[in-house]
Amino acid sequence: MQQTEPYRVKHDVRFVTASSLFDGHDASINIMRRILQASGAEVIHLGHNRSVEEVVNAAIQEDVQGIAISSYQGGHVEYFKYMVDLLKEKGASHIKVYGGGGGVILPREINELHGYGVARIFSPDEGREVGLQGMINKMLEECDHPTPMDLERDVEAVHDGDYQAIARLISHVENVETSSEEITSRLNIKNDNIPVLGITGTGGAGKSSLTDELIRRFVNEVPDKKVAILSVDPTKKKTGGALLGDRIRMNAIFNPRVYMRSLATRDSKSELSKSIQEAIQVVKAADFDFIIVETSGIGQGDAEITEITDLSMYVMTAEFGAPTQLEKIDMIDFADFIVINKFEQKGSEDAFRQVRKQYERSRMLFHQDPDTFPVFGTIASQFNDPGTNTLFAAIVETLNDRYGWDVKVPFDTKIKIVEKDNLIIPPERRQYLRDIVDTVQKYKEDAEKQSEAARKLYQLQGAKEAMEEAEVEQLDELIDTHKKKIDPENLEQLENFDELKKQYQQDQLTYTVRDREFTVDLNTESLSGLKIPKVALPNYSDWGDRLYWLMTENVPGAFPFTAGVFPFKRKGEDPTRQFAGEGTPERTNRRFHYLSKNEEAKRLSTAFDSVTLYGEDPDERPDIYGKVGESGVSICTVEDMKKLYDGFDLTHPMTSVSMTINGPAPIILAMYFNAAIDQQIERFKEEEGREPNEEEREQIKKETISVVRGTVQADILKEDQGQNTCIFSTEFALRLMGDIQEYFIENEVRNYYSVSISGYHIAEAGANPISQLAFTLANGFTYVEYYLSRGMDINKFAPNLSFFFSNGLDPEYTVIGRVARRIWSIVMKEKYGANERSQKLKYHIQTSGRSLHAQEIAFNDIRTTLQALLAIQDNTNSLHTNAYDEAITTPTEESVRRAMAIQMIINKEFGLTKNENSIQGSFIVEELTDLVEDAVLQEFERINDRGGVLGAMERQYQRGKIQEESLYYESQKHSGELPIVGVNTYQNPNPQSEDDINSMEVARATKEEKEQQITNLRNFQKKHADQTEEALKRLKEVAASNGNIFAELMETVKVASLGQITNALYEVGGQYRRNM
Repeated sequence: MQQTEPYRVKHDVRFVTASSLFDGHDASINIMRRILQASGAEVIHLGHNRSVEEVVNAAIQEDVQGIAISSYQGGHVEYFKYMVDLLKEKGASHIKVYGGGGGVILPREINELHGYGVARIFSPDEGREVGLQGMINKMLEECDHPTPMDLERDVEAVHDGDYQAIARLISHVENVETSSEEITSRLNIKNDNIPVLGITGTGGAGKSSLTDELIRRFVNEVPDKKVAILSVDPTKKKTGGALLGDRIRMNAIFNPRVYMRSLATRDSKSELSKSIQEAIQVVKAADFDFIIVETSGIGQGDAEITEITDLSMYVMTAEFGAPTQLEKIDMIDFADFIVINKFEQKGSEDAFRQVRKQYERSRMLFHQDPDTFPVFGTIASQFNDPGTNTLFAAIVETLNDRYGWDVKVPFDTKIKIVEKDNLIIPPERRQYLRDIVDTVQKYKEDAEKQSEAARKLYQLQGAKEAMEEAEVEQLDELIDTHKKKIDPENLEQLENFDELKKQYQQDQLTYTVRDREFTVDLNTESLSGLKIPKVALPNYSDWGDRLYWLMTENVPGAFPFTAGVFPFKRKGEDPTRQFAGEGTPERTNRRFHYLSKNEEAKRLSTAFDSVTLYGEDPDERPDIYGKVGESGVSICTVEDMKKLYDGFDLTHPMTSVSMTINGPAPIILAMYFNAAIDQQIERFKEEEGREPNEEEREQIKKETISVVRGTVQADILKEDQGQNTCIFSTEFALRLMGDIQEYFIENEVRNYYSVSISGYHIAEAGANPISQLAFTLANGFTYVEYYLSRGMDINKFAPNLSFFFSNGLDPEYTVIGRVARRIWSIVMKEKYGANERSQKLKYHIQTSGRSLHAQEIAFNDIRTTLQALLAIQDNTNSLHTNAYDEAITTPTEESVRRAMAIQMIINKEFGLTKNENSIQGSFIVEELTDLVEDAVLQEFERINDRGGVLGAMERQYQRGKIQEESLYYESQKHSGELPIVGVNTYQNPNPQSEDDINSMEVARATKEEKEQQITNLRNFQKKHADQTEEALKRLKEVAASNGNIFAELMETVKVASLGQITNALYEVGGQYRRNM
């Protein structure tokens, strides 16, 4: 396919890019913003889950020509219309809005949005026709013009603090040769004595995060002053484009007292923009009280910032090399504040002392107390970091002293060396992934040595049997030697191998799981009268082959659990999960009853709308209102949760409830537990005819939570890596996860999984199967290490861990479950000494959302069927099959029925499924298992070399790899090198018309349902208004005093809504900070 040439812009074109939701959309908008940059645009990227107001405010403050948004079925029409309305309302309707969201934005909706004022919504067909570069070219061409301005009016408006006028004037000084004197005289600056703080430092030192933390403290502690931030990033010499990446890191700027503008260096050949001096004059004219200029990353000899600012700060990390390198850093000679950020990194205290020493030398302060030097250790990523508090207090003291400010700051100014408060992985355990690789490799080497000894033993035994009595004496010695080489446990397994085969050749077998006996029929008779064995064992005679098979494969239910963690599938309970989530709790409840009416087992999987996923309450604001009840169910109170599962006995051993929620998972889980407890209290009242007393209530609560079955996703590491629903700071979110697990141990919650460690969303964001598996297992081992560091017993928490993978069509998906089970069990047994139950990795599979295409949607069921077959043959513990129409809508009743039928046909009709280890013994499956396992272990080593999972996340390693793999897939799909039937090959000669697509049944929440959720929320809040404040205060106190937050949430959810609780926890745990 011919490569599309990038359009070359004639003006300085600026774009704001963002995603209204998450995962695949974050990946896709990242691809788009990269192509925009490479084509010469300056891009201010905001990341995922951005409200319309955030996007519009950024677009106005940054004076851009265009906005590019990836949106998703879930209020996209309202989202785009609200954006057009808000731009119009704020006098910025010249800014063009572009969007795309795959097939979920229907042709009629595209036409409606075009008619409303959206410049262009790109459909999958357009993407296929013109390609990614072709779409970008259209956007750039339509935006290749200067932004409008009226110089006289804007100069006037600047004095009134009009942010749009400020933005336009900054563009003017950037684009037009204007001298500083000329702009100053025109602006008539009343007060030129406004403090300007320059923040500079090495690339990646955390300048933006630190700036955000200082702004947050400024907004909270200095109530009557305004601050402006001018942030500079480098222009790429090759393309002329720039990634203006500081705004994405800022959480504190969404305040009327804060203005931010990103500038590109363009052709200045330094860390500052040529027009920075003039831009400073513009914000001074707007009567800001404090101005911060943040430069792009600098080298050792750069100190240009000091020429244009009154105060300067140099931000660095401990990684500056040898102490002599400090002598070359110009900024140590000039800076008013020197900050060693990321102070949790190894060597920071030494760096702190060395920097102080260099400061002393360069300023000739040999007789001064080093404690008075303005050198600070900070951990900007840590919520309410004491080091950052000290730094902020020192800045305010300087402003009080030099500029006559009268601001009191309640922070201790003596804390110069700071420590990590919530250490997730102790420093001595940072090499855990390397240890895990060594453990698996040593086990495999032992298996080979043991099998070689067994092979020799078998050969010697055979030779002995063939020889005369007189010649066997020497052989007996050799036999004894080889016997001693074999582990006694393995020798016993070898001796019992024939007996094991006989057991599986009987008609029935009795086995025990968790002290319960099960008897199963071992054969199924086919219509032809053949007996099909449930489990087939190999016909090996050689003891070496037998032992190697026992050590690396074994029968289902036996270590290393390669073939499955249970000896047989559970009778009367297929792995099928009934997945639902749409509209109100009542509507989803009806869908659950419809899906499970003929099934003895009620395996309910719940999808939540994005309002719930991000911990917000339903609201009339259009970009929230539009998402209420779309692509998932709306849940914001414990009363909603009761309605959602009404009519299901949540304590029944055949009921299992899975909830796909992450950021606010602890709050939703507390609501679910309360719903289950209240259900049992109602039962008690019916049976006993009275209210239970306090002791009985406590007993009901204890018994209920100890038996409820199911899982909550709650995996925050993959949320960050796949850019999903992160809402709290990562450390606080991990602490919440640990609190849930501790609560589970203390209250003996045995049957509920505290986390579903998920690769699904990593795959949805673009990762290939090996990255998905490696990242997910590495995340799982990180939780193990974290929980162990909190003093938990591995055999008490490991059974509460579960996994969740996506199954695509790549060859590696054939063995994803067996590789995961084998690595997990070997490591848990050999490295951590965990018991058998803890060695068993239980996992859920969902068929791939990425292979649901908007073209020829009927073909999606064929792909899903193959993926489901792979999962069932690999003995997944539960399976969700996507509906074919999910490429364009929340699944309808008809499409869900078809998705369920896929599983039912495989489980009930497909003959080979009568055997439960059908892929064992296949040469290619064994080869693939080893290849994938080796690739996963190599990935572990790469992550380990970057500081383990958390260190690699800080360096954006996982996200970068996911996005590279996503782009590779998209480019292969577009070029046709990766054939996708009905999409880029074997295309329908008579494709569906727009009318056909528009007339398809799509599931959407109605206006009445959205209104109902808002009404119910307000009623709940009104009913508990007198208790809410006290409950939230108690929750914050527990969080601040290191109590168990989940235990308190069990009480808080009774009187507070999801949004109220989320906002309260932001105050004590911090909000998630997005990154590029």
